[in-house]
Amino acid sequence: MSLPLRKTELIRRFSVLLLLAGMGPTLVLAQVKTGPGQPASASCLIEPTDYKGWQAQQLSNRWVQLMVVPQNGGRVMQVTFAGHPFLFVNPKYEGKYLPPDPSRWFNYGGDKLWPLPEGRDDEQHWAGGSDLLDDGRYTFRKVSQGQQCEVELEGPADPRTGIQFLRTIRLDADSPRIRFHATMRNTSGHAVEWSMQSVSQYDTAEPGAATRINHDFHTFAPANPASSYLNRYHVRFGPAENPAVSIREDGLFALHYVHLAAELWLDSTAGWLAVVDGSNRYGMVERFHFEPARTYPGKASIIFWMNGPAIKLNADAEPSISSGGDESPYYLEAEINSPLCQLRPGESCDLETEWFPTRAGGEFHNVTDAGIVLRPLQATQRQGKIGLSGSFGVFFAGRLVAHFYSEQGLSLGTTIIAAVDPADAVSLATEITVPAKTARIALHLEDGTGLDRGSLQEVHVDAVENR
Repeated sequence: MSLPLRKTELIRRFSVLLLLAGMGPTLVLAQVKTGPGQPASASCLIEPTDYKGWQAQQLSNRWVQLMVVPQNGGRVMQVTFAGHPFLFVNPKYEGKYLPPDPSRWFNYGGDKLWPLPEGRDDEQHWAGGSDLLDDGRYTFRKVSQGQQCEVELEGPADPRTGIQFLRTIRLDADSPRIRFHATMRNTSGHAVEWSMQSVSQYDTAEPGAATRINHDFHTFAPANPASSYLNRYHVRFGPAENPAVSIREDGLFALHYVHLAAELWLDSTAGWLAVVDGSNRYGMVERFHFEPARTYPGKASIIFWMNGPAIKLNADAEPSISSGGDESPYYLEAEINSPLCQLRPGESCDLETEWFPTRAGGEFHNVTDAGIVLRPLQATQRQGKIGLSGSFGVFFAGRLVAHFYSEQGLSLGTTIIAAVDPADAVSLATEITVPAKTARIALHLEDGTGLDRGSLQEVHVDAVENR
């Protein structure tokens, strides 16, 4: 059941609505959804908890709960935003811890760190399976809580690869943004070369129905216009002609989840990917910093894996499809790679990523620093006023502010459009009075401190009637 808003919060929201009513816009917003256990105050908490039988640590603020299970490879086992869980948790292994066994793989689910490149060719490839890196016990340390939650996870040193993973996770009190700082350290007595990979398994089943597929689950990432890959992406595994995969006219790589095994590599340089659950209208944006001067494993900065039955050839070179069911659950992996790190003994390298959970919809057009564009912004002339329309998911709580510019690029002022919250899909349908000679409008997001978090979108308007 949702927690009631405090009386002061209700008064603040009522005052904002009165202010907006006086300005004239019409705004449609979804109700804020909160999940059980969310703190009502503007603070961030870290507390031990039982999660599906695991001894977990929960990081939470009023938007987000993260479930960290240190003993199972330092996994973030679940991320819940506004009551919606994003990650796949394998019911086969719920609450279990199994000692590492390189001959097997215990797919618990959640989010973790892996080394690259994978394979069994030589010592410079990671063979995978259940080893110390994937399933070893991590130590857990709480660094801070209150205005900011920060925890540190330290994994065991792996003699096979010669590396050790360390991870810092941070969640602030004033936004749902989640920040990760991963470190790979050479603990051997010789030089090594590896890449770090952030592997997130997203649940692609219908909520509450693990045996039914979510037919409206998609991922997006900007394709590299100067890609080294044929078709601007590389099929590492699965059918080369796959109707679930496309490069859209706007340059976005688009993947529609189907229950068929496929691994797709992207040499994307934009530094983000988006996962969109259109059925439930939630989205997650993962950000990273692309380093053009460095080498990525196989040139891939992003990898998507669709789990499902696989097409294989038998000993007689006849094709067959492996069965689905319990051994092929519904999930999709979004993987972000670091550049290859050449490390001498004792050296380390880092990978920083950010997650932004927000609301989504049936359309998807872009990611900006402020949020995601669901339905593009439009500005139309209406008897001396400008009608603004569009739909967005925002990354921070605060307000939308319209910035007005002339044809020469001169700033003509600003107007507050609406109060917004990441747990609400923003649907604009408003009329505003703009300064004379307005030629462009940029819609910015300011957070609760007044800090400008960037533009959601900028559009041109017909300047003739405004002269």
